[in-house]
Amino acid sequence: MMNSILKVTNLVKRYNGGTLALKDINLEVKKGEFIAVIGPSGAGKSTLLRSINRLIEPTEGSIEFLDQRIEKANKSELRKIRSKMGMIFQHYNLIYRSSVLENVLHGRLGYMGSVAGVFNRYKEEDKQEAIMLLEKVGLEAEIYKRADELSGGQKQRVGVCRALAQNPELILADEPIASLDPKSSAVVMDAIYKNCKEQGIACLVNLHQVDVAKRYATRIVAVKAGTIVFDGQASELTEEMIEYLYEGKEQEMYESAN
Repeated sequence: MMNSILKVTNLVKRYNGGTLALKDINLEVKKGEFIAVIGPSGAGKSTLLRSINRLIEPTEGSIEFLDQRIEKANKSELRKIRSKMGMIFQHYNLIYRSSVLENVLHGRLGYMGSVAGVFNRYKEEDKQEAIMLLEKVGLEAEIYKRADELSGGQKQRVGVCRALAQNPELILADEPIASLDPKSSAVVMDAIYKNCKEQGIACLVNLHQVDVAKRYATRIVAVKAGTIVFDGQASELTEEMIEYLYEGKEQEMYESAN
């Protein structure tokens, strides 16, 4: 796969009960691309991202990442694959009783032996790297606070730093700004975008908001009813396509705060 780090071929996800969440998805991601996946709620965006790293088991199709077949990987192989694939969650997925620094360092667990991981024996260079990442996103004053003391936007920036601490080739960001106000959303998106660009990390980010997708993405993939209906540059995304995509759910295009 020339320059490609991820190739999804004929991906299908059918849930128990017969609900077809993804229908024959084909997607290729090149190194350093920043791709926004847009579409209304229930379109299949989260299922797509979670199938890629097998938080959800795909039903059919193949997922190839750095020349490894994810859907065929055993537990040990999957752990190694996920160490190069960072994940940012909508609801942060932090350990709230732990410090901000410790939460970021959890991004290094995939590279540690089981004993070192259990006892949180992080290398000094990992700690310094984590502190540097937190400083870059403006959290230098919060490093030793418990994660539950932070605002939503701060928690999400910790989640961004945790994903970056993995030194990944790909970041999957699943609705990272859906729970945030507009100001916090901009700070979080800037943190994801700038760090990915600086480090040459590819990113697949799920978004409702079309304007945010157009602002950041080098490429937009639109999903409706489990099918990709558009894949191209932001400038090629027409008003007609946006209207078709969000038909009946137009308000979701502009939602940036709960």
